[in-house]
Amino acid sequence: MKKLFLIFAFCVGLFANDATMTIVNEGVSLPKIVVQNASELPNSEFNNKFFKLMVGDLKVGAVFEVSDDYLESSYDGDYTTNLGISGAPALIVRYAVSAQGSPMNLKAKVLDASNGKVVYENEFSIANGETYPFLAHMAVSEIVKNLGYSNVDWMRQMILLSRYTSTKQSEILVADYTLTYQKVVVSGGLNIFPKWANKNQTEFFYTYYVNKNTPAIFKYNLSNGAKTKILTGQGMTIASDVSSDGRKLLITNAPKDQPDIFLYDLASGNMKQVTDYPGIDVNGNFVDNDSRVVFVSDRLGYPNIFAQSLTGGNVEQMVFQGKNNNSITTNGSYIAYSSRDGGGSFNIYMISTQTDLVRQLTADGKNMFPRFSHDGGTIMFIKSGSAVGIIRVNENRSFQFPLKIGQIQSLDW
Repeated sequence: MKKLFLIFAFCVGLFANDATMTIVNEGVSLPKIVVQNASELPNSEFNNKFFKLMVGDLKVGAVFEVSDDYLESSYDGDYTTNLGISGAPALIVRYAVSAQGSPMNLKAKVLDASNGKVVYENEFSIANGETYPFLAHMAVSEIVKNLGYSNVDWMRQMILLSRYTSTKQSEILVADYTLTYQKVVVSGGLNIFPKWANKNQTEFFYTYYVNKNTPAIFKYNLSNGAKTKILTGQGMTIASDVSSDGRKLLITNAPKDQPDIFLYDLASGNMKQVTDYPGIDVNGNFVDNDSRVVFVSDRLGYPNIFAQSLTGGNVEQMVFQGKNNNSITTNGSYIAYSSRDGGGSFNIYMISTQTDLVRQLTADGKNMFPRFSHDGGTIMFIKSGSAVGIIRVNENRSFQFPLKIGQIQSLDW
């Protein structure tokens, strides 16, 4: 087991540090927005929580300058009332939550602050009131989309994360991206590297150590809690990526003591070896329409990023800077990875298989385990082991959300 944990460290760094929500790269002139709570709820704590979710989501959308002032109004109130002290806004986002319970409903509208014209209005509902953060995420994603700004539908998706609870013990949670909603779905023993099995987020794969020493990949069904063993591995065994059609897995396995990348067919159970190197090949990800695999290897004597066709052939070096490049993610032809810089910090960079451009996405600290959103416009990552980071790639902004309890081992969305 000691050797296996050394390899885990090769795949993703684990660091402990306090983190709070922050925003970087400010200074761009953005439309000013005030948010008004029109809910008639007696619970002030809930009112404050939901208000902060609405404000936070609008900020993370990264296309507005959003006031933090807590403002109230009746839903049909005059547009000139209670605009706060943050200067003349361009827009007013006004919302009303119907009641705390299941289901939970929300109506929201956007007003032009100069003339009171309703720019957008809609109603939203969730079946389970415990998941109320998703009600805010749903509303804001539709507001941003209907105002003609970049799509932030990823806010509506659940994230998966594995967190350490004690020595050789970890649990898997589903959560919203802000970690306001959290639910433990797998616990007991070492449960690591969860990976969504489909875009509908109904099932996920994860590694569990049977009898504490034998790794096996399981599939968990969120609707009924069923666990199905996919395969029993040797050494280090991880499902690192799922093909776009959901039929194949890229698996790290070590039948000959050293880990290599394998392609596993879920329907037939057949497994084909992709890489064959007497060292460490891990963290395989599909790239270029699932025709190639990008992976981390120590072929140069240190972790670096390489690519190879799924049918074999030459191995191509993808990164030519840094001496510790690891924990990768892909979207289309893009690759994001974490690289160790001077002073012990790890930063996230992005490259393309089609160009030589290298773009740095974070500036300092320990930023590990990047994961692209489905649209490629946002990257989630582990910040200092104890927070979820969000990078808005095109908007050039970054945010952090603390876990508060435990250390994050890995995540997916």
